[in-house]
Amino acid sequence: MLTLYHHPFSPSSRFVRLILSEYGAAFEEQHVDPWERPQQLLTLNAAGTVPVLVENEGPAICGPGPIMEYLDETRGYALSDRRLMPDHPEARAEARRLVEWSLTKFDQEVVGHLVRERIYKQIMPKSAGGGEPDSAALRVARANIHHHLKYFGYLVASRRWLAGDRLSFADFALAAELSCADYLGEVSWSNEEDVKSWYARVKSRPGMRPLLSEKVLGMPPAASYADLDF
Repeated sequence: MLTLYHHPFSPSSRFVRLILSEYGAAFEEQHVDPWERPQQLLTLNAAGTVPVLVENEGPAICGPGPIMEYLDETRGYALSDRRLMPDHPEARAEARRLVEWSLTKFDQEVVGHLVRERIYKQIMPKSAGGGEPDSAALRVARANIHHHLKYFGYLVASRRWLAGDRLSFADFALAAELSCADYLGEVSWSNEEDVKSWYARVKSRPGMRPLLSEKVLGMPPAASYADLDF
């Protein structure tokens, strides 16, 4: 049995939940507020971050990249054309590059600011850094998002999927990040038709449904969030 330690609005955690679903892997969920640094989490991952995946009595697998590779190596080879890692080395490199771009660069420059300032800080106690959003951080995120979306739009306009001809880990990494920004109404879909069309296809995957049903207490999602025909 797989157990995933995660936070519902951690983009990296959402990525892992999506790929677990795509690979048909049953898993139990353990909700963790990482800013509380619970001992159980620190025992599994000294960095105190999520996601963390544990299979049976095996060692903890920490972080979205290692979890992605573990799932692919333990389950991907059996899925034939449903495998999320491309067959050719150059295509694999491109998929990994875009996973890294989404979960690191896009997150650090855009989505991480939005989630931290508008979601986490509303939940966190003041002693852990909670409180009013940092308007400067939000301005940076809102300026940066347009540059990223233009680049992603360029990619999906010239390819069938984000990293190439096949659905891959890269699509779910970007979808996980965008789902958090979209919850907050921070994506101007009317200006990003290519990304919108691509996201609508990923959004229709069964693994997205549980994510799109989740809400932050006292903070309803944007109208586009759970609408498949947005």
